[in-house]
Amino acid sequence: MTRISLLLIGIMLLLASRVQAYDDRDFQVWNTEAEEFKIGESAKLALEEEFRWVDNANEFYYHHYDIGYFYSLNKYVNIGGGYRHVYELKKRKFKLENEPYITVTLLWDLKGFKFEDRNRMEYRYFDYQADSSRYRNKVTIKLPWKFTKMEIQPYVSDEIFVGFGGTNQFNQNRLASGLGMSLTKNAKAEIYYMLQSSRSKGQRVDINVLGTKLKIAF
Repeated sequence: MTRISLLLIGIMLLLASRVQAYDDRDFQVWNTEAEEFKIGESAKLALEEEFRWVDNANEFYYHHYDIGYFYSLNKYVNIGGGYRHVYELKKRKFKLENEPYITVTLLWDLKGFKFEDRNRMEYRYFDYQADSSRYRNKVTIKLPWKFTKMEIQPYVSDEIFVGFGGTNQFNQNRLASGLGMSLTKNAKAEIYYMLQSSRSKGQRVDINVLGTKLKIAF
């Protein structure tokens, strides 16, 4: 209990220090809900819905639906593909983005640390601007400690975005730290802090995100 208390205090101090350090930047809240359906021994169907609030979490501005199919070739490699339907507020109107994607994920363990390296390529189709594609690479490290009966486990992740083509090229980085936990046998939850850094028109823009995720597996 002492170790988990210190860990929670540390994460709260990190969140507080980041918000204070970037108080001239926006604070956002993201909420993700997911369901997974196992298909045989090696495959699963995943459904996801996400909501985001901007302007110090006062304005709803983003919503997506996602459906994907993923297959484990072995314990080290997972492949998949899917489609994301995105609505994002632009110039006071919600604009639609259609986003099919494919993924290749590498997984391995090292001295109790669990590594996940996800590579994702997206094609972004718009009806209000030129189409483009985007590569995303996300590395997640789960630390080798679990606390309480809920198996609370800390993790860190970093994701880079590189856009190609169209008029919306950009580079973005998402650095996150959080806690994953088991609510029941089939339900897991996460809470995390993320610093998102983007570059637009030669200027760096940082936002602070407090995120939650609930996943139910069948």
